[in-house]
Amino acid sequence: MGKRVEDLIILANRQINQGFFLLEAKSLIGLPVILPGQFLQVRVDNAPQTFLRRPLSVHDVNYERDSVSLLVQVLGEGTRMLSGLKPGDTLNVIYPLGNSFTLPGKGERVMLAGGGCGMAPLLYLGRKARECGAEVSVALGFRNSSRILDFSEFRKIGEVFIATEDGTEGTRGFITDIPAFRESNWDRIYCCGPEPMMKSIAKAAGERDIFCEVSLENLMACGIGACLCCVVNTSEGHVCTCTEGPVFNIRTLLW
Repeated sequence: MGKRVEDLIILANRQINQGFFLLEAKSLIGLPVILPGQFLQVRVDNAPQTFLRRPLSVHDVNYERDSVSLLVQVLGEGTRMLSGLKPGDTLNVIYPLGNSFTLPGKGERVMLAGGGCGMAPLLYLGRKARECGAEVSVALGFRNSSRILDFSEFRKIGEVFIATEDGTEGTRGFITDIPAFRESNWDRIYCCGPEPMMKSIAKAAGERDIFCEVSLENLMACGIGACLCCVVNTSEGHVCTCTEGPVFNIRTLLW
């Protein structure tokens, strides 16, 4: 599957809350095949101090509109500039990049676990998992109720469970404290979020012999395996997250 460099056209830019926004961008030549878990390298224009592209997970895909949606958190000048894009503006991207999640089989019970902005690659995955005939549930973890992101689209694909560290909504604690996560017999768990959260979920999945894949959020400067800044240690040696990942089976990661 080939990569392409393309100017996408911004269709919408919606602020979610506290520094998060959702971009929808359209391809004028038709979207390529995009797999759940893949990402884009986005060029930031009109930002003199931002030299490198920013890797953004594909949050959702709409082939009827030939558009991709990107859930973005404002963390620095680059993402701040992206947050100011308006309908009609262009967004230069290299895509689709990286590997993908392994889709489940029909009838399998699947848990999607996302921490904060880590929920970004899980919506499209959830839609594809439902198409495969899997039973999908979603567990989302946030610092507190004011940090909760809009999860209404996730409710369309399965039951949603919430955890907040301070207990202001849902289960008090972390995703691993949610009763449904601890007690249900899941066939597969897919995870993305802060590394300590992913390690905790991976440990719980490993102890119960549950198939588990995680999407790493390592710094990716080039997206094509040239700069080596996103190297991760695996059972197969040191590999680039941007080319061999970002999705890894937990059994291959040397955590």
